[in-house]
Amino acid sequence: IIFLIGNVLEAGESLGIKKIRRNKVNNVNTNLRFNMVTVITYLVGIVLLVQLFNLQIVHGAEYREESNTRLTRESTLEATRGNIMDKSGNVLVSSNTKFGLELYKTKIDTEALNEAILNMIQVLEKYEVSYPDSFPIKIDPYTFTLEGDNLLAWKKANNMTEDMTAEQAFFKMKEKYKINSADISEARKIMAIRYEITQKGYSSTKAVTISSDIPREAVAEFSENSDKFPGINIFVKPERTYTKGSLASHILGYASKISSEEYKTRKDTYDQNDLIGKTGIEYVFEEYLKGKKGVKQIDMAVDGTITGEYTAEEAQPGADIVLTIDANLQKVTEDALAANMQKIRSGGFGKSYNAISESCVVMNVKTGEILAMASYPGYDPSDFIGGISNEKWNNYVNDASKPLVNKAMQTSYSPGSIFKMVTAIAGLESGVITPKTIINDTGVYTKYEKYGTRMNCWYYTDYHRGHGQLNVIGAIEKSCNYFFYETADRMQIDTLDKYAKYFGLGTKTGVELRDETSGVLASKETKVKMHPDASYWAPGDTLNAAIGQGDNEFSPLQMAKYISMLANGGNKIDVSIIKTIRNADGTEESRDNINKFVKQKLGLSDDDSENLNINQENLKVVLEGMRSVTEEGTAASIFKDFEIAVGGKTGSAEAPGNKVNAWFAGFAPFDNPEIAVVVMAENGGHGYYTADAVKQIMREYFGMNLQNVTEDVTASPYTETLR
Repeated sequence: IIFLIGNVLEAGESLGIKKIRRNKVNNVNTNLRFNMVTVITYLVGIVLLVQLFNLQIVHGAEYREESNTRLTRESTLEATRGNIMDKSGNVLVSSNTKFGLELYKTKIDTEALNEAILNMIQVLEKYEVSYPDSFPIKIDPYTFTLEGDNLLAWKKANNMTEDMTAEQAFFKMKEKYKINSADISEARKIMAIRYEITQKGYSSTKAVTISSDIPREAVAEFSENSDKFPGINIFVKPERTYTKGSLASHILGYASKISSEEYKTRKDTYDQNDLIGKTGIEYVFEEYLKGKKGVKQIDMAVDGTITGEYTAEEAQPGADIVLTIDANLQKVTEDALAANMQKIRSGGFGKSYNAISESCVVMNVKTGEILAMASYPGYDPSDFIGGISNEKWNNYVNDASKPLVNKAMQTSYSPGSIFKMVTAIAGLESGVITPKTIINDTGVYTKYEKYGTRMNCWYYTDYHRGHGQLNVIGAIEKSCNYFFYETADRMQIDTLDKYAKYFGLGTKTGVELRDETSGVLASKETKVKMHPDASYWAPGDTLNAAIGQGDNEFSPLQMAKYISMLANGGNKIDVSIIKTIRNADGTEESRDNINKFVKQKLGLSDDDSENLNINQENLKVVLEGMRSVTEEGTAASIFKDFEIAVGGKTGSAEAPGNKVNAWFAGFAPFDNPEIAVVVMAENGGHGYYTADAVKQIMREYFGMNLQNVTEDVTASPYTETLR
């Protein structure tokens, strides 16, 4: 350019700027400028020539190699999903490293691609790793795997005539894919991958997955001989592992592949093959457990050979969720339920009942922490990893016991007689009875008989006319329906509801799990909603509610909270199954943050109910009645030789389908309560039967199972009607 400028200047002068030429001084200056431009032009040219020689000759090979590595792509670094642990740090759910193989498109020719695919298949078969194969032609003999219209559509899509045989079609596809191997078996294997590529599509940035699970030995072989496998990439995928099998399955829940509906609303943070929590802790704390993916930068040569890798953004592991449950106590609880249900079914307590399921909650009475929560039968969360089979899914959903449902908190049942302590507290607190009040049970409550309401005490038979005269302690021990009919009639339903609500009945406990039932508290408002044809609240409705029947239905978890509040002096507690959350950086999430997160995720509201400040003397009277149950009453034969004093109450509640659900609710030690245990057996017959499971659970909690204990398997027949 400078050289041309010089020529232009010279031409301008030659065209006759004669006036300037007449001026000799100006002529000298012009020549000087021209000479300077010429010198500069030659100097710049020399520099450019030297630099070009340096680029192409001296460092040519180096720069060509570097340019070849400028092909790059990004790969995702999967984040390790957080662990779920019990209160002692025992890992219940973890993530193991799993390796996968994927193939990217490169700039190699078809022949090199086929060779690379065959090399890859040979390694996979060496380690017995399966790979995609949906190619619709089999060999030896040649046959189509498609039929009818599907086969015709496939032939048309591949430009084949309708009458083309499988063998002819095979060789046409072999020619299409330019497979030169004379070995038909090898050619068929290459076709399987080529066909997968055609069906799924791939590019330099979008891979086709060849295998989601390859052993470390195969990973090493692929890595050590990467030049033989252009375009392949080894990816790391964390795999969810439930280390204790089905233990605490309803608490932990399960995670499985994200659904198309879920993916639509989470495209910014999830890929189509990601795991996502579906139930239990896995669902509720998905945002904590998931972690954050990282980015790996991969440099490649034009032939697809990887020349370098580096981490552009580190993956951040998910947080660990620490539960309040004790894994050992949880196992003993589940085993106790299984054994107890079998004993009920086999008639081990006297009369056999076809028990459908059992559930249990063990709670710290002072803190509201859940130490164990079980629903039997359960399920295996591992069944859902990678997608559950249709057979297993149908087995679960068609099972009458509904093993996928957490009956300890997702289902409510009439409580029967274990509700009677609420009626006693309400009566004492409202003043309609005192600890010294005596009510004479004549067997039949006839106050509203003229209105068609005749209510019997469970003890009323041809041989018994009722329990006779009882105070509140005796009424709890004997589970006297008549006593509680009269108490409720004196105070009426609104007062009874007030105290039932205080103990958390008919309201969600706020546990950090999804789909908790709020239960149903019998009340005037409830009757209008559930029975719109009913014209008014009848006296018989109050009497039924007083003994835990009528519309009353609560979950075992609600009953455990209620028993815990009785045992701790009537103080409110916040039910929880989360001890803490440990972030990947070592910090712990604050309790306020956890509570705020859970309330928002589950749509929970704060407990703004009035603190009733239960009179401690009234409470002591009710608790004494519960001690009488285990020492002299309906559960005495179970706890007669127990080393620790227990307060408890049996309950047998009528249920639809002529079933009788069995309850036992207890706490221990009596003088300084630590735990409450509630067991419910669906169609378990008698509350007395479930007390045996409670005793086994208490043995574990108090360390008695370390001793040599023999169980008395002989049981005297015991008959109990509605109480």
